[in-house]
Amino acid sequence: MKALLCKAWGGPEDLVLEEVDTPLPGEGEIVIDVHAAGLNFPDLLMISGQYQFKPPFPFSPGMEVGGTVSALGPGVDRFAIGDRVMGSTGQGGLAEQALCEVDKTYALPEGVSFAQAAGFPVTYGTTYYALKERAQLKPGEVLLVHGAAGGVGLNAVELGKRMGATVVATVGSDDKMRVVKKYGADFVFNYSKERIRDVVKGVTQDRGADVIYDPVGGDAFDESLRCINWEGRLLVIGFASGRIPEAKANLILLKSCQVVGVFWGAWIKREPEEARAQFATLLDWTAAGELKPHISLRLPLDRTLEGYEAIRGRKTTGKVIIEVR
Repeated sequence: MKALLCKAWGGPEDLVLEEVDTPLPGEGEIVIDVHAAGLNFPDLLMISGQYQFKPPFPFSPGMEVGGTVSALGPGVDRFAIGDRVMGSTGQGGLAEQALCEVDKTYALPEGVSFAQAAGFPVTYGTTYYALKERAQLKPGEVLLVHGAAGGVGLNAVELGKRMGATVVATVGSDDKMRVVKKYGADFVFNYSKERIRDVVKGVTQDRGADVIYDPVGGDAFDESLRCINWEGRLLVIGFASGRIPEAKANLILLKSCQVVGVFWGAWIKREPEEARAQFATLLDWTAAGELKPHISLRLPLDRTLEGYEAIRGRKTTGKVIIEVR
């Protein structure tokens, strides 16, 4: 089979497409014939050696896939050969076949395509867990979403509205505002032109945001602590800006607020059945047309570099999907 391989730490331009052996499933694993795979910003961290998990060389990046079950490991009875599934692979997705733990594999309902499934686990999984479990977002609260045009950010806008919040969204360029408004944001602004704290305090009559969804870090995090409401919750999702910020304890004290870590990958290992229940809900909403995964770019496997370059250059909205089959 063909797989896109990382053989040394570097950038996406260093990945190579090669023939490799078909994977064999171990106990509790399945093999998925990959029809589509999703690209994510953490892939870039992984192949450069900056991610918290460092696979042994050579490995294929790709944290999520949609496809059909082609082989079952010992003891696996949840799925059958040919089942349509979504897999949270962690790595290995940018290949014609991928290994996935059965606890991180989810049945696809009719009405959800492989391409939609391939862009689903990491972003929707992270976001629903963050808003529902970690922030306990309530109807009527104000949700501030940073990086709102990106994969997780756009999901936060969409799910926040569905959960009854008023959504204030930040983007890095004017041309990204349209898609964020389409997904339900009540207020959208360009943070490179307007100061975050001033806009948020203005639209909330100086109260601030109740929940802040931050996959950006850096200056966005610093500004968030200046415009969070009393007893607000600041969700630490990631650091796309490149700078890992430090929270000033006096600001946390004065606002009686919380800085809340969101490590979805560790949670699904600890609570696989709760994660399965959440995905069942999210996929049912998608099949019914209540969630509409946004795909801004589709590419074949041999053009994956273009997709990573678009993500690295912040030129995408929603997801980039690699169509393997």
